[in-house]
Amino acid sequence: MLDAPLLAGAAGVVVGVAITLVLVFARRFALAPRDLGSDAERATHRTLHVAAAAAAALRGGRDEPDAARAAKHLRVLLAADAVAIVESAADRVAVDGPEALAAPARRVAARVYESGRRQVFTESGEAAVGAPIVVDGRVWGAVVAFAADVRAPLVRATGDVADWCAAQIELAGLDASRAALAEAELRALRAQISPHFIYNALTAIASFISTDPPRARDLVLEFADFTRYSFRRQGEFTTLSEELRSIHSYLELERARFGDRLTVRLRIAPETLATVIPFLSVQPLVENAVRHGLERRENGGVLTVTSVDDGTHTEVIVDDDGVGMDPDELATLLDLDASSSHVGLRNVDARLRQLYGPAGGLVVETNVGSGTSVRLRVPKSQPQHETARA
Repeated sequence: MLDAPLLAGAAGVVVGVAITLVLVFARRFALAPRDLGSDAERATHRTLHVAAAAAAALRGGRDEPDAARAAKHLRVLLAADAVAIVESAADRVAVDGPEALAAPARRVAARVYESGRRQVFTESGEAAVGAPIVVDGRVWGAVVAFAADVRAPLVRATGDVADWCAAQIELAGLDASRAALAEAELRALRAQISPHFIYNALTAIASFISTDPPRARDLVLEFADFTRYSFRRQGEFTTLSEELRSIHSYLELERARFGDRLTVRLRIAPETLATVIPFLSVQPLVENAVRHGLERRENGGVLTVTSVDDGTHTEVIVDDDGVGMDPDELATLLDLDASSSHVGLRNVDARLRQLYGPAGGLVVETNVGSGTSVRLRVPKSQPQHETARA
């Protein structure tokens, strides 16, 4: 499994390089009109805007880079007559300019691939400079800029743009790796739910079939709702409201097994219900409280789920008055390399840190015989994270 901190560190380095390269191009727009701020400020803003648009095209999410859209923005950055992006593996050419330039762009790119360096090309009155886009040590493609007269500044700028393009494509690869890591962690959570909970739930339902058929029917519906949500395929994010509906189904099934030994208290601030949270981030905490805290007590206990709006974040707290654990044991079970039955707690902590940084993990307070309190905080505003309906 990929190391999340390593991915974050690599992403930071690449972003730093990209920002530096973007600022180099700000000077190319020094003659921009002066409506707001100084000429230099407007030039910088315009360059960053164009670069951001090109970056979005090159990153492409989980899809292929949109080379045609990226070429349009790179042409503005370079102030060239035309710009082409040539992809070596797919043998594709995206030209912002006359389509007749596709063939010369391929020829320039071929020389770039052969040399691995920038190349200046003149043929039939067409002048161009090409620079390699090197990703992970191999030539992914080339940027080719056409101009009536290729001078040294354009040659250097084309090389800088090619390096910047490489940084964006590498970031896209990191995004894909992070998505794969998140999916692997979700699969681990689902694997944890599958053998333990499903067996207990079906056993509880079976016990009511003869004695209380309506109750058994209701529990079957709760079981269906819970499994449909837990094993859905789309989306890494959901809302607190949706997750709480799944938790309700889970707790109804556990109540059928525990009876009066399980008391549940919900203290949910209505304004927190629409908060976007990572999928399966609260439910495993509730299951951990029941399975490792309350189930081990002869008389069961009380489970409390609280959500609080603290302005910029939503805080969710899962408390139980169960058996608790030794703080040293807690530190061990949160270790990704350790073997533990608390897979859900460890995976939720890892996912939160990956998404929100080292300070974004779980906060756990516990001691032997004193119960456990687990707290998570997520930003209320996460426009980059879309929710998917079950």
